Amino acid sequence: MTILIIVLAIALQVFLSVKKISPFISLLIVAIATGLCLGMPAADLLKSIEKGVGSTLGGLALILCLGAILGKILEESGAAEKITITLINGFGLKKIQWAVMLTGFLIGLPLYYNAGFVILVPLVFMLVRKTGLPLLYVAIPMAAALSTTHCFLPPHPGPVVLVNAFGADMGKVLIYGIIIAIPAVIVAGPILGRFLKGIRSAEKAAVVSAPTAATLPNAFPSFMVALLPVLLITMAVISNAFLDQGHLLRQFFSFVGEPVIALLVSVILAIYYFGIRAGIQMDNIMKWVSDAIAGIAMILLIITAGGVFKQVLQDSGTGTYIASFSNKWQMPPLVFGWIITALLRVMIGSATVAGITAAGIVSPLVVAGAVSPELMVLAVGSGSVFGSHINDSGFWMYKEFFKLTLKQTFLSWTVMETLISILGLAGVLVLNAIL
Repeated sequence: MTILIIVLAIALQVFLSVKKISPFISLLIVAIATGLCLGMPAADLLKSIEKGVGSTLGGLALILCLGAILGKILEESGAAEKITITLINGFGLKKIQWAVMLTGFLIGLPLYYNAGFVILVPLVFMLVRKTGLPLLYVAIPMAAALSTTHCFLPPHPGPVVLVNAFGADMGKVLIYGIIIAIPAVIVAGPILGRFLKGIRSAEKAAVVSAPTAATLPNAFPSFMVALLPVLLITMAVISNAFLDQGHLLRQFFSFVGEPVIALLVSVILAIYYFGIRAGIQMDNIMKWVSDAIAGIAMILLIITAGGVFKQVLQDSGTGTYIASFSNKWQMPPLVFGWIITALLRVMIGSATVAGITAAGIVSPLVVAGAVSPELMVLAVGSGSVFGSHINDSGFWMYKEFFKLTLKQTFLSWTVMETLISILGLAGVLVLNAIL
């Protein structure tokens, strides 16, 4: 009965989306209806809604807003266009997908998916406008690179939690993860992007405006400010790995390398260098800030509503039900871990929650020595991105930023995430056979 309710909830969300009802409203309706049908008391349902709003906004609000402001300043000052021109000249039009993929991969190594996505979106739009290439042809390699690093590689929260749960070696997970991630991101990025060239979004509504600066800034400061959040977070990771806990440098970089602080520092530097130093009036700079926040408001609300849906599913015991049902299956440990995580991902929506829930189910297999803990981390990580759809906040972020229809989002985003998941499992099984 639980599975039937979840399937009907997903069908209802699809129906409401087809009827052009705002995803923010429809997701809230579906979340409430699902909770009631699953037998949640009204008081508990209201608590789940509040918890879903709080947990989603608490992790995303500042990152999304600061990332949007940084992107807007880079856009209006001409820094994003300078980065674009430099990439085009360096790689050429024929290899622009690889340039975007490499940029996404490097940014995705230390940066959380949401922050990296918001930072790179202006670059994608600038490339589309400058080259005339289809939007998804350019966007898919970026999204695939960010998603791959998010599910496979520490220091992202999912892999880190799994490393601790399974007692795995962090260094081995990173090495194995990179080996698996490279072919996965190539197939789900540039290669898939070529097949999606025919999908046309309402990109004119999202294309960035021409820079207001009289002349473009230099390339070096443009890249430095754009990548400063990445550099600060990377320094935090390095200092945490090699310096003692009480070391002054470790404490400093741990603070400035926290994503919100790193983005805030970058925004302040961008305001000074591309605004005040360039002779732009403070009123104009603050208008950039206001426009950036206004542009992100509806997306933030939609993502929050998706978080409410996820929380209701989680608090209703859906994950536990799937776990108990899956325990009866008999199959190879790595495949078993992947399938359980994939089912939880489809039902719950959150990659991190799916991975954490699955860890409790498959950890006895790791403890018993039936499988490599490092490979189990990657198997569960692969399953955690399978079949992303309407209960995933990343699905809505991708859809709204790129102005896609629901069908177009399924054909591009969901296919991309599923490809990464399947290729990740294949890579894990190959490594298992070799090691």
